[in-house]
Amino acid sequence: MILGKASPDDTNLHPLRYKWAYDLYMQAVRNTWFPHEIALKEDLEDWAKMTEDERHAVKFLMAFFNPAELIVNRSIALGIYPYLKSPECHLYLAKQMWEEANHCVAFEYVLQTFPLDREKVFAIHLEVPSMKAKENYINRYMKRMTEDTLDIETVDGKKDFIRNLVATNLVMEGIWFYSGFMVALSFRQRNQLRNFGSMINWVIRDESLHLKFGMNLLHNILEENSELLTEEFATEIQNIVIEGVNLEVAYNRDLFPNGILGLNADYVNQYVMYVTDRRLEELGLPKHYNVTNPAKWMSTATDVFELVNFFEAQNTSYEVDGHSGATSGASHAPKDGGAPVMEAGINAKKAETPAPTQTAPIGE
Repeated sequence: MILGKASPDDTNLHPLRYKWAYDLYMQAVRNTWFPHEIALKEDLEDWAKMTEDERHAVKFLMAFFNPAELIVNRSIALGIYPYLKSPECHLYLAKQMWEEANHCVAFEYVLQTFPLDREKVFAIHLEVPSMKAKENYINRYMKRMTEDTLDIETVDGKKDFIRNLVATNLVMEGIWFYSGFMVALSFRQRNQLRNFGSMINWVIRDESLHLKFGMNLLHNILEENSELLTEEFATEIQNIVIEGVNLEVAYNRDLFPNGILGLNADYVNQYVMYVTDRRLEELGLPKHYNVTNPAKWMSTATDVFELVNFFEAQNTSYEVDGHSGATSGASHAPKDGGAPVMEAGINAKKAETPAPTQTAPIGE
């Protein structure tokens, strides 16, 4: 079982039971980068030509991302790592925590380079209601993971773990972050802030692995704990996601009070809804919004499984060593076009038969 209290025996890496997690760790190591490899000062000429609304968008993004990376880091340390038995997962999460810290430093580098009042930027997430609401949403689920009454061996404890993982990984990293990435990369689409865009590309490459790890982890937990596969819990998970989207919609209206060339809150929020439907499908739940992707140029970055392959094809100059195929380990998305685990399990419950295991744990 991947979920539970770790024992001394869980420190044995071999034989690998969850090879997908080990493969993601190896790919993450190869993806290592450092913020000051990017010449951000070259973007200052663009900054001088930008409108106040454009500068507001960049400032608002940095005000969110800078503390958000540390919030994710804390969620891993307090709410995820302590409740996993898999040493392969522990390896990957250790690297992910380093990456979250590296992203925080990267956004610090942006704040140090662009002529911004850093103290004012740091204060925004404490003052703007829409940003505070997003942080309160995450903290609500993360706080439960630190309470003494939580017992990860019980059904209720496992549900609390999944609630926190969905809020932090699927919603925060898989929807909110991608909303911000799209806005940041839109400047490069207009031939502005190109080096900043390169930094965001490197962050996305890391986040795509974070999201793939989280999805694989969710599918593994659901496969190994069929008692969680109920319509009621599936509906609750979907509602957690939808609540997160509603918070992002309000946040984007503060991000774009007036809109900028080719971009406004409605445009970004439609993209958010499109990405959300992809996330729900990846988890095995039905679409909720049924909207089209307004940002076709971001289409590859909306699917967690396609996204990693996309960056593997693009990132050879960034890798630390020359190994290949590190993310070839199968995910727990079902083979042959079958329904993902949550959907398959719920359907099986309806038929009053034991919930099927769609794929055997990797490594067996």
